[in-house]
Amino acid sequence: MDVSTVLHDLNEAQREAVAAPTGNMLVLAGAGSGKTRVLVHRIAWYIETDQAMPYGILAVTFTNKAAAEMRGRIEVLLKKPAGGMWVGTFHGIANRLLRAHWQEAGLPESFQIMDNDDQYRTVKRVIRALELDETKYSPRELQWFINAQKDEGLRPQHINTSGDPEKAVLVRVYQAYQTLCDRGGMVDFAELLLRAHELFRDQKQILANYQSRFRHILVDEFQDTNALQYAWLRLLAGNGGSLFAVGDDDQSIYSWRGAQVENMMQFQRNFVDATLIRLEQNYRSTANILKAANTLIANNPSRLGKELWTDGEAGEKIDLYNAYNEHDESRFVIDRISLSRMKGDPYCHHAILYRTGAQSRIMEEALMHAGIPYKVFGGMRFYERAEIKDALAYLRLSVFNEDDSSFERIINTPVRGIGQRTLDELRERAKRENISLWQSALQILQDKTLPERALNALERFLKLILEMGVGIRDIHLGEAMERVVKTSGLIDHYRKEKGEKGQARIENLDELITAASEFDVSREEYSDMEPMAAFLGHAALESGETQAEAYTDFVSLMTLHAAKGLEFEDVYLVGLEEGLFPHQRSSNDPVQLEEERRLCYVGITRARKKLTITHAQHRRLHGSDYYPQASRFLAELPANVITEVRLGNHPAQVLSRKEQTSNMTSSSNGMNLGQRVVHAKFGEGVIITLEGQGNHARVQVNFEQAGRKWLVMAYANLQTAG
Repeated sequence: MDVSTVLHDLNEAQREAVAAPTGNMLVLAGAGSGKTRVLVHRIAWYIETDQAMPYGILAVTFTNKAAAEMRGRIEVLLKKPAGGMWVGTFHGIANRLLRAHWQEAGLPESFQIMDNDDQYRTVKRVIRALELDETKYSPRELQWFINAQKDEGLRPQHINTSGDPEKAVLVRVYQAYQTLCDRGGMVDFAELLLRAHELFRDQKQILANYQSRFRHILVDEFQDTNALQYAWLRLLAGNGGSLFAVGDDDQSIYSWRGAQVENMMQFQRNFVDATLIRLEQNYRSTANILKAANTLIANNPSRLGKELWTDGEAGEKIDLYNAYNEHDESRFVIDRISLSRMKGDPYCHHAILYRTGAQSRIMEEALMHAGIPYKVFGGMRFYERAEIKDALAYLRLSVFNEDDSSFERIINTPVRGIGQRTLDELRERAKRENISLWQSALQILQDKTLPERALNALERFLKLILEMGVGIRDIHLGEAMERVVKTSGLIDHYRKEKGEKGQARIENLDELITAASEFDVSREEYSDMEPMAAFLGHAALESGETQAEAYTDFVSLMTLHAAKGLEFEDVYLVGLEEGLFPHQRSSNDPVQLEEERRLCYVGITRARKKLTITHAQHRRLHGSDYYPQASRFLAELPANVITEVRLGNHPAQVLSRKEQTSNMTSSSNGMNLGQRVVHAKFGEGVIITLEGQGNHARVQVNFEQAGRKWLVMAYANLQTAG
């Protein structure tokens, strides 16, 4: 193969990176700039110019899929197998090292790798062995703690508890867990990386051998490396190797997984004579979309800096839609998708992106009612999520005690000290007597066939369900769902699951309360049902096989985190409101706010031709009504690439001053322009704009303390100022 073939399809910056002299290099690769292409061509350049044999190359990334794609592209480019080259994930390469050097790493030859579920069960065993209260020391929280320490390279003896008794307990669990793993020859995912680092750190000869072999180390998605991965790379590269790192600090969105964007900032300080090359030409999006992305991300002060550009067309402007509420928002998006379909575009051109998984419910329901096939990526559909099934199981069991599947699902969720022996006894008696598990439990309590501690735990569970059933009788469905969620203990249970995942579960439970509150029992198919039965039936059907099958044409739904690395012709970025995006947890933290802005940047740059952004004036979220301000990110977008959409039949259309006054004067609410009013949250203000009529009416009030706010009359509960 002619060397020129490696370079001829590359732009100037890509060619510079691929053909640069051997040495340490950081390639700052913007979204859609061909970063993996550059990495693959760099490997081919090494080999075709005889700077390296495949045996001397190590290429590492984060997923098995990415590693397989990288190897395949290398072999296509070289037109021969990449034999001898190590291409894999951090975990895969660590496993390969430890298999080869198990003795030096202090492992048995046949050590076993635990997945996350295996690790969780092992942590639970340790908690029981130490006789700790699982309601106080959650297995999920302790699993998170152990992995976080390992990601920082810390063993139990390295952790300073600073006299904190609670932290001392966590460290004791970590130590007992590690002892159990070592005795059983078990290695979790974090341990693979930690052992591989310790192997290089402590076994100088082994390190020297691999440093001599792998003179060329290449890393993809470098912005996602954590402290331990970066330390391992620095050891392996040493002073004589070359590290070629490709990444984008503007797409670093996984700090909650341990990723440290600071690694990109430190690269030039930690590696001698390191070169920085920027890939800024974008091959994905139109110029208007890129201008929006560039202007937004420029508000982040802590970045290496780059400016995406394209030699393609300016493209359509970005549509911005100010929805009346979340239902109007979903209708708008679905109408846009339907119109595109009528023009001949496939559904797969469209993706709906949102900040939190709980937002998918409204969109899912709207898509289903419109008969549009869809698929949720990076997570389960709303009613299939574990926490939703848990809450619905409580609801079902409280109204129908004989529901065995619900009984089994929640009897020990949250943990309430009901062990395997109790469960075995319940099942055995139910089977023998041909009765339900509930009846079996009542008989066991009467006969006292279990130890007193087990009987007490079982009795508390039955009492909880009975009281729950009484408490939700004859109250509104939304109130019933809220009471079930709160009294079940699920909120506190999932709050112990640290990070984004635990918070997402709580938000999903709040959204379930909203779903119950808004459930329309007047629909014809529910006319013969009680509201509770209708809602439970609706939830069961929604979790059935209504999602699009693989390989069919469907609309994609996903969180912004799940969207990274993907691209679509048309992207709908929904819910850009303060408290939602940026998320309320990040709004007052400058570091976290920068990551939220990077997440928005990722969302914008997923769009190839058309980007539509929506936000709502009123949103029922987490079981409560909100009148959110538009996201600060919208104010950071350049006005000359934005088109504000106003629909002719939209309830928020701007009427003339005469029409506004006429409509509102004749309405039953009695509000007028210039009138002083009081709002429970925002205080006193003056009505300056009136729009719409009836239930769709809305009002803009200039509040003395809170400034101008748009409010929906049906929910605002404004009072005339005295």
